[in-house]
Amino acid sequence: MKLIVGLGNPGARYAGNRHNIGFMALDRIAADHGFGPWKGKHQGSLTEARFGSDRAVLLKPETFMNNSGQSVQAAMRFYKLTPGDVVVLHDEIDLAPGKVKHKVGGGHAGHNGLRSVHAHIGPDYARVRLGVGHPGHKDRVPSYVLSDFAKADQDWLDDVLRGISDGAAWLAAGAPDKFLNAVALRTAPPRSGTGNQKPAAAKAAKPAKPAAIDKPAQPRAAAPDTPAPDDRTAMQKLLDRFR
Repeated sequence: MKLIVGLGNPGARYAGNRHNIGFMALDRIAADHGFGPWKGKHQGSLTEARFGSDRAVLLKPETFMNNSGQSVQAAMRFYKLTPGDVVVLHDEIDLAPGKVKHKVGGGHAGHNGLRSVHAHIGPDYARVRLGVGHPGHKDRVPSYVLSDFAKADQDWLDDVLRGISDGAAWLAAGAPDKFLNAVALRTAPPRSGTGNQKPAAAKAAKPAKPAAIDKPAQPRAAAPDTPAPDDRTAMQKLLDRFR
């Protein structure tokens, strides 16, 4: 069983924020895979279902981002889980928009939601890092993550959310590589007609030139006649000149 946690802030005011991409991901999974209605439990909103034989609980902490760990810890205790059973989906400013990475353990890199989770259950849980880009200066980070995604972001954001939903069963099964493959099929699908070639290689490949068409042989110009040998005597040649 996996406890899949999406980080964000509760309430309509924050629903479209970059900081809430974890909530958005869980909402897409629940809608696409027939999870039951969300219920208020363990200081958050929770729903659960199965992917085949793998049971998954989706949790959106409602303690606000800075206290997310309280809700995660409460759900873990109820289900008798270890940190190794927890997967946290969160926004990541150190990744380009649309990039998705998976890791287990490590630091919180200053993310307040992860900082709280670390404080309550330790660092040994899995994270799905959802790139939202960086505003360019650290002083702008708080307002940036607490602002809504721009209209220009909607296409890649939809691809990422669909990819996460496509791969959710692999998260529940503890197969992160297959999960990331499912995401990549949405965010960077293979180009048609390139076969197994990488796009750059396919672009570099040039079509073979068509085979030369044989042309009918042109008749050669007739060689000039070879003059017959002159076997006249000197006297005959002299007489012929005066005829």
